[in-house]
Amino acid sequence: MEYNLADLFESIVDTVPDREALVFADHPGTGAERRLTYAQLDAAANRLAHHLRDRGVRPGEHVGLHLYNGVEYLQTLWACLKIRAVPVNVNYRYVEEELAYLYRDADLVALVFDGEFTARVAAAHPRAERLRHLIRVGAAPDGAPEPRITPVGFAEAEAEGSPERGFGPRSADDQIIIYTGGTTGMPKGVMWRQEDLFFSGLGGGAPTDEPVKRPEELAERVAAGGEGLVFFPAPPLMHGTSTLTTFIAFDFGQKVVIHRKYVPHEVLRTIEKEKVTSVSLVGDAMLRPLVDALGGPLRGTDCSSLFTVSSSGAILSDTVRAQFQELVPNVLLLNNFGSSESGFNGTATEDSGPDRGFRLRVNDRTAVVDPATHEPVAPGEPGRLAQRGHVPLGYYNDPKKTAETFFEARGERWVLLGDMATVDADGVVTVLGRGSQCINTGGEKVYPEEVEQALKAHPDVYDALVAGVPDARWGNRVAAVVQPREGAGPLSPESVQAHCRTRLAGYKIPRSVVFTDHIQRSPSGKADYRWAKAKAAEAG
Repeated sequence: MEYNLADLFESIVDTVPDREALVFADHPGTGAERRLTYAQLDAAANRLAHHLRDRGVRPGEHVGLHLYNGVEYLQTLWACLKIRAVPVNVNYRYVEEELAYLYRDADLVALVFDGEFTARVAAAHPRAERLRHLIRVGAAPDGAPEPRITPVGFAEAEAEGSPERGFGPRSADDQIIIYTGGTTGMPKGVMWRQEDLFFSGLGGGAPTDEPVKRPEELAERVAAGGEGLVFFPAPPLMHGTSTLTTFIAFDFGQKVVIHRKYVPHEVLRTIEKEKVTSVSLVGDAMLRPLVDALGGPLRGTDCSSLFTVSSSGAILSDTVRAQFQELVPNVLLLNNFGSSESGFNGTATEDSGPDRGFRLRVNDRTAVVDPATHEPVAPGEPGRLAQRGHVPLGYYNDPKKTAETFFEARGERWVLLGDMATVDADGVVTVLGRGSQCINTGGEKVYPEEVEQALKAHPDVYDALVAGVPDARWGNRVAAVVQPREGAGPLSPESVQAHCRTRLAGYKIPRSVVFTDHIQRSPSGKADYRWAKAKAAEAG
């Protein structure tokens, strides 16, 4: 047995077959709730795996998952891993051009998609020459054009396959590809060996700091432990954060709860009903609506089962953290830091905040390095975050970007992340922000995240994004796009700027402030800086 995710999952299934593994807790009243034990989820994945293999999908070939959250997403994921095919996440917000690029760039040979995306699949499919097999979940909308290859219905594909295993040996070198990006350019496919992902993105399957030393040890730990933890990855599974959270839960032999889409009221009802212990989400965009609901129409919802609420991919502001903590006082709120290229890096310290920045206690594989020499920087000097050891192989179909991001140093393989940071004498890292979003205004560097934190501390600001726009005098100026809180008093650019002056140096104050009814973010809550820049530039 190797550190292969399908092997490890099957070892958990054989240890706790009758334990509940997955709850698809869609909106009450729809009749869509489904519950599967570990054995049932395994059998469902086996059925689809046999279908894919019988239809010619071979080890190493790529299968796209163009799906909302649901049992079918995780069933397809495990089916791919079982037959050593490579699962590839597809952003369901993409339109024809983006989908055609991803289908082609990823060399997809098969695609599993939700019926409502039929028209987009039909439009993008002809430009993906290798894509030869389609499986559709549910029905197509009336009048939607059909793809040039007739899709097989998901239920039909399931019915064709055996519930038994019989797939042959697998390898720790089998891959998963996580497509990431798209807010500053076309998406990139991060290639992970499964062993590397297990130890980097999944923490070696260890609920403590003690890593797993043998593949068989994972099931032994599950057998020795108990159940009772309930993980709720709230963002879409198409984003790495939710998929990795799900893998971690299964490695513990615990229960996963998912919703088709993020609806705050329903999230809270599910937390109460399923006694959820751990929620993962992305930033204020997902936590603030929970605060509003708990403080309003869903006041009194029982969230006492919650141990942790963690954010990854966007920072929870101090203001929203404090509001949620007042409503749910016993929960531990965590700002976690990681990426599709590095897995988990660390968690913010308790003294992180607007005055000291986003400070991390990182794992021993993370460092701050000079991006030119790859040598560690001196305490207090800015550099780029980097991680060594169990890191990805590179970007699929992009040798140039791979050479820019991955390097060998001191006898180990490293990945250079996009975040600028400093490190102090105690090894605590302060993240400055994404280097690609850094605003150079009159020679001074301003990181949007810092300004956004200050803006969201204003009691009448619901959400905000900051971008640089061209300026004849300064080269670029700091511009803010602000969504006022519903029912708030009148906001003016001058009042927002005055608030920021109490928290930021003068050169970081937004020189222009644009108000909007809605801040555009990805379904997972990540910032859309291309939109923010265009919105700010429109206002002049």
